[in-house]
Amino acid sequence: MDLRNIAIIAHVDHGKTTLVDGLLKQAGTYRENQATTDRVMDSGDLERERGITILAKATSVEWNDIRINIVDTPGHADFGGEVERILSMVDGVVLLVDAAEGPMPQTKFVTSKALALGLRPIVVLNKVDKPDAEPDRALNECFDLFANLGADDDQLDFPHLYASGRSGWADEELDGPRKDLSALYDLIVKHVPAPAQIAARDEPFRMLATTLGADPFLGRILTGRVESGTLKAGETVKALSRDGTLIESFRASKILAFRGLSQQAIDLAEAGDIVSLAGMSKATVADSIVAPAVDEALQAKPIDPPTISVTFAINDSPLAGRDGKKVQSRVIRDRLMKEAESNVAIRISDTPSGDAFEVAGRGELQIGVLIENMRREGFELSISRPQVLLREENGQQLEPIEEATIDVDDDFSGTVIEKLTGVRKGELVEMKPAGAGKTRIVAHVPSRGLIGYHGEFMTDTRGTGVLNRVFHDWAPYKGTIPGRRAGVLISMENGQSVAYALWHLEERGHMFIGAQTDVYQGMIIGEHSRDNDLEVNPLRGKKHTNVRASGTDEAVRLTTPVTMSLEEAIAYIDDDELVEVTPNAIRLRKRYLDPHERKRAAKTS
Repeated sequence: MDLRNIAIIAHVDHGKTTLVDGLLKQAGTYRENQATTDRVMDSGDLERERGITILAKATSVEWNDIRINIVDTPGHADFGGEVERILSMVDGVVLLVDAAEGPMPQTKFVTSKALALGLRPIVVLNKVDKPDAEPDRALNECFDLFANLGADDDQLDFPHLYASGRSGWADEELDGPRKDLSALYDLIVKHVPAPAQIAARDEPFRMLATTLGADPFLGRILTGRVESGTLKAGETVKALSRDGTLIESFRASKILAFRGLSQQAIDLAEAGDIVSLAGMSKATVADSIVAPAVDEALQAKPIDPPTISVTFAINDSPLAGRDGKKVQSRVIRDRLMKEAESNVAIRISDTPSGDAFEVAGRGELQIGVLIENMRREGFELSISRPQVLLREENGQQLEPIEEATIDVDDDFSGTVIEKLTGVRKGELVEMKPAGAGKTRIVAHVPSRGLIGYHGEFMTDTRGTGVLNRVFHDWAPYKGTIPGRRAGVLISMENGQSVAYALWHLEERGHMFIGAQTDVYQGMIIGEHSRDNDLEVNPLRGKKHTNVRASGTDEAVRLTTPVTMSLEEAIAYIDDDELVEVTPNAIRLRKRYLDPHERKRAAKTS
């Protein structure tokens, strides 16, 4: 059967996964009466809750006797390690662009990776039926983007379609019949070349492992594209590391291929197809699976280095061990090492103390997703404030710079520019109108300056601004950037918070907790209205007297406490603070719970 391998790439929320839903339905993947969910490719709980794709997933459809393997990739730059590996095993990409928003930071990121690999994208202008869609402007911006990224003449001469993934149609003309997605299928078959590897089916078997998975019955499963040769189920192969060192020899107990939404066991893997192998015990991502006669490893794509690091430690608060079962440092270390195996964009290292681990990654979202998964698995952790990783080059210290693209109402643009360029040492790159009453601001800002900025940004824009960021480059260190301005309210007692006490504390600042909440000495229970930390007593009850008069006992009405998501909490804390994460709670605390220890540490720092 003829074959095509494609990836669908786009900025987050531009409709990749919804479009794949439409492609599957119209290719007859579902039975007429089959119950399905929206965004069927986003199978993880976190993906469905957040409405984002975190892990790349493959599927396949058949169209006019041609099998099309489709890989749905993440849009967030934090998961860029995943995108880079996926692009190396496909022969074409469908670049999806929101017709209203146009190309966005992650569009630029994924497109630059695709163009660098020599892929010739198909541009699909999605959501053209939105009221504020401007497909012609979006198309021109795509051409400018390709030109700025150094696309060659073939890549600049890209075909394009107008589409609505949600409504399930794609057409060559904007005012076309709008019936179905057949125009997209036909263009993929015509524009994307068949895998060049098909010609190498007579050579020895070679495959580069791209993603690692696990199956309760089959154990470890490695997925990748077969670069040459064929492999029958049950044959012996060997795994080589990047430098050609033998890792292990094993029998390929099962070969699985993507057929519709499921993986099916097949007898023969052929060059050009994307398959999964089972049977190995040590081989992992970026290793080469080859025939016994082959001694050279396939070249694996280098992954961009991590830009931030966070310390994962055991939870040593007074409430430790109440929620989670996995609390020992040994268990945390094993879980982190397992994560580093399958996620090549994450780097784990031990700290001298032995009960904490340095986790380096691409961004706060990527590390936040890892922590969220671990807490759901029953782990309890203490998480430090993210630190930016610096680099030495020619005796100069370099730091990561991110490109921030911001859409705000015109009224707030001055405040945003002042915060980014003045306080956070950013450089304004571009500022232009972006529709009625909106301004688009593009700035290059040190990663340090964006840690913890999102909450402040939402306050400054009254919740109407949209901030997107993507790694841009390394640049000379830009000096100190001020951190959080406000101090915090710290509990001085252990016990359960009392409504009456919190009611009196509200004039001191915003509360992070409500009444009847477990608190302990050193726990952060609110934000102080001034810039210094303040120790308070959230347990103080009302003094009882014998006098009872009408109006004396007014009902205590508390303001709703500020609740933070995991990423917001990690971005909020200062260097001397930690986030306590358990399966049922996210608490903020001081690193040293005892006030005397805090003073001692402050003097020595």
